[in-house]
Amino acid sequence: MDKQTKSVLVQWIGPFALMLIVLVVMLFNFFTKSKINASDTITKNMVTAAEASARQFKERLVLLETVGRPIASLYEEEGMLDTAHGAYLAEVAKQYSGAYAVYICNEDGEGIDNTGGNISVSGTDYFESLRSSEDVKYTFITHDLQNEESTIMVSIPLHSMSENGYMLLFYPLDNFGAVVKQAGMVDWDAMTLIDAEGTVLITSCSGIHWKQGDNLYSKLEDEDVVRRIKSRINGNLGGLSEVSMKDGDYGIVYIPFGINRWAVITSIQQVYIDEQVNLQWKNARNMVIQLVVVLCIFLCVIIGINIFGKMYNVRKQKQLEEKADTDLLTGLNNKLATERKIKDFIEHNPNSQSMMFILDIDNFKKINDTMGHAFGDEVLRSLGKQIGALFRATDIVGRAGGDEFIVFLKNVADVEAVRKEAGKVESFFKGFKAGEYTKYSATASIGVAIFPKEGANFESIYKAADQALYKAKKRGKNQLAFYNEIWVEGK
Repeated sequence: MDKQTKSVLVQWIGPFALMLIVLVVMLFNFFTKSKINASDTITKNMVTAAEASARQFKERLVLLETVGRPIASLYEEEGMLDTAHGAYLAEVAKQYSGAYAVYICNEDGEGIDNTGGNISVSGTDYFESLRSSEDVKYTFITHDLQNEESTIMVSIPLHSMSENGYMLLFYPLDNFGAVVKQAGMVDWDAMTLIDAEGTVLITSCSGIHWKQGDNLYSKLEDEDVVRRIKSRINGNLGGLSEVSMKDGDYGIVYIPFGINRWAVITSIQQVYIDEQVNLQWKNARNMVIQLVVVLCIFLCVIIGINIFGKMYNVRKQKQLEEKADTDLLTGLNNKLATERKIKDFIEHNPNSQSMMFILDIDNFKKINDTMGHAFGDEVLRSLGKQIGALFRATDIVGRAGGDEFIVFLKNVADVEAVRKEAGKVESFFKGFKAGEYTKYSATASIGVAIFPKEGANFESIYKAADQALYKAKKRGKNQLAFYNEIWVEGK
């Protein structure tokens, strides 16, 4: 690869490489932002799903109050009726509220259930807490008279003419997981209801992360996350946290429940979250990759077109320069090119021993006069073709004008090589013939000078070779003469 080609490559590759770097940086930023946006979208989706799940469960509980209040009011208006009618009202409340049992009792805890059977809750842990509330109250209890499983009790105070009491509606928590999952969207690993202190009231997957009665906060390793959850629950705010629990890395969503400062906690493996982010991000990622590939191909094509265009122009320019340097008749270097190339070699190789030949065709004027100028041109053309093939490609062979030729042989090591090259030129003219149909044996007078012994620049070495040529002509032509024959013969 020559210097001009390298220069072209540098000129084009540099700016395009810089452009490519800028584009890659921009695409990388877009790539990163797309991933962040995908993560934010998944986070919002999970929070939305958790809110839907919490809302679904809360609506089930609130339905007990919604159905129970008007029936309790009806009971209050009619007063303490007979057992059968009270049981009927309790059964209506059960059927329309989703409760698995409904009790109506007086303020001593004695009463009936929806089947008409007698009940007494006076000895239960939760009954005493009812006396402190004058409004509807939601209470989590581990078990009641009819159910050994955990339940949530909704108590509605009763005030009649004869006495006060309570309507107690019990919601079953054995289907807690199924209820909250009806909201769909996310298949949670665990869904949990906790109180304000973090105690697990009920969980859909006991034993995976925690079980009923555990303190959720003690399961979380990051105290800052615990503080954030407490703050958001107390402030009625929800959100997603990626937290490390003692039994693995999970993402949890904490949603305030709106009842008794309870909260619904949903948890799912972080691997699943990452998979969802990657799915969400996939289209943007593929688009970026495709865009990068297209840009790279486009830039490569543009660079290639411009580089090859420049290289073509360089080669074309070189061809024009070579054409301008070429003697049209002989195909050798013309006078200006010959002189320039010899000077360039001398400048860069001032101590490299070389030889300069100056050749003059003998009696060339006579050839033109007797055989015509066309034949004279044919002699010059044949000489140029044959003598050009006689030397190395690195040597400089040119026509100085008319019938004069210059040959500059580079790097001739010693006197033996000098003699050998001189003998080669002499032998050439002994067998030289020109003319396609009429073969004409043309001879030449040759002068030889040695660089840098007999001239350290072009002018001086040319002058020395010209003097040697004069010496050869003076001897009768068809001769080769050295400028310093004593040096050549003495060696």
